[in-house]
Amino acid sequence: METGINSSIVKKYGVDVGANIVGIAASKDFGLAPDGFKPTDVLPECLSVIVLGAAFSPEVLNDIAEYTTSRNAMLTAMTNMAKEVAKRIKADGYKTKVISAAGGKWVDGDGRKEQFGYISLKHAAEIAGLGVIGKNYLLTNPQYGNLLWFSAVLTDAELMPDEKAGSAMCDNCNKCVEACPAGALDNLASFGKKGCSKFFTIEDRKLKIKCFLCRTICPFRFGNSE
Repeated sequence: METGINSSIVKKYGVDVGANIVGIAASKDFGLAPDGFKPTDVLPECLSVIVLGAAFSPEVLNDIAEYTTSRNAMLTAMTNMAKEVAKRIKADGYKTKVISAAGGKWVDGDGRKEQFGYISLKHAAEIAGLGVIGKNYLLTNPQYGNLLWFSAVLTDAELMPDEKAGSAMCDNCNKCVEACPAGALDNLASFGKKGCSKFFTIEDRKLKIKCFLCRTICPFRFGNSE
């Protein structure tokens, strides 16, 4: 039998397991997502999407090896956070589905959606009011900038969604687009791995990143406090 939970309780679940920010989106608000990336494509009964965000240290931006190590560790940590939140919601009597921190992108032809049933965590975070997606295709939050990793939990619990954030941070700014050595940001509608493929390798089944200039060059990389 289902027990009563609400947005405040679920957000506390997220903070308790280590998330810095937690946002909630209604499944019905993913209407623009391509087929395969809608929450109901993954969990047909889904009514709410709980997005967990955790910040990583800006110090890792000074070293490619440290950034890669941090990135891989954060993906594992964020996925585990989502699993813990899902476990608590399930104990409350609701269905859940964990969305791995590896996430997906709203890009046609991204085969991972068939393999894992991903949704786009960046878009989910934006819909859940945690920030806005900039020209660098990174979710940027007023407090944490673009130094965030995300995971999510889908559930059939009907929760109060958060309002979307508004921002004009990219107005009159094109720094990331102009600086990208791969031209990967020229058209976000077709953004995908291909543009960045020259700047990462896979070693021992782990991603090794060689470029994250789109993150560091952004004037809002540390949020509005910079």
